[in-house]
Amino acid sequence: MPDGIDIDLRNDLPKEEPPDNRSGLRRAFDWVVDLVRSWGPPILIVLVIRSILVEPFQIPSGSMVPTLAIGDFILVSKLTYGLRVPFTDIEILPRGEPERGDIIVFTHPPSISPDPWCSIKRLPRALSFDALPGPEPCDQDYIKRVVGLPGDTIEVRDDILYVNGKEQPRTFQTGYTYRDQFCRDSETRQFEEVLDGHPHPVLQTTEYGYRMADYGPRTVPDGNYFVMGDNRDNSADSRVWGFVPRNLIKGKAMFVWLSFDTCNRGAGGFGSVRTERLGQSLQ
Repeated sequence: MPDGIDIDLRNDLPKEEPPDNRSGLRRAFDWVVDLVRSWGPPILIVLVIRSILVEPFQIPSGSMVPTLAIGDFILVSKLTYGLRVPFTDIEILPRGEPERGDIIVFTHPPSISPDPWCSIKRLPRALSFDALPGPEPCDQDYIKRVVGLPGDTIEVRDDILYVNGKEQPRTFQTGYTYRDQFCRDSETRQFEEVLDGHPHPVLQTTEYGYRMADYGPRTVPDGNYFVMGDNRDNSADSRVWGFVPRNLIKGKAMFVWLSFDTCNRGAGGFGSVRTERLGQSLQ
């Protein structure tokens, strides 16, 4: 009689894979299903966050210099003025109205396209947090400062702002060399302007022939806002294309989370990082 039973408990023998009898179309369908199961939830979370909480934006031009630098990446609060149905402009919970002096991001009214596929075309940019190059499909986002509320009468003379006939105070600060998106320098003068107790810097060119034309007086219609760039002579704003309807306002700018000096190329050609601007709040 044997002393014991010799049983092979090893589980490392190769196993034969069952034959895959699926058609090519079925295999492709199953691959798509697996992909959606894996990546669908995180993609949906990103889109919801962008739609109702915060959204990143890149500053491509100098219309808001010196408050915002060309190459700044900012975060915008989409809850400041109200809660909207995700992926729509339908507001379900108003939380306030833009105030004079707020820096807002909005859809540029003349850029809006009737293309019904716009939402799909925007997905790649949305998922990349605006890291992909090129213009936004179908419409364009602008960032400016609110200077006129519904019912206000706005006038601009020699870059000096008048609200309801009252000159808005501004104080000369210093000379400022403005560098545009093409890395060309021009001389300006920097002032501190105060709107309803909100001080902020504004620029005025020293070359009289390049100053923006005077504007107004005109009254802001109900449900609309008048916006201007802080770089007063280098900003296409409400003086050029008109008022901003309330429903096109996306949110209020909060702070700078990343900034590249594109005129000082660094590793990878993106430009050097402006560390001094990281985390800078926007007023």
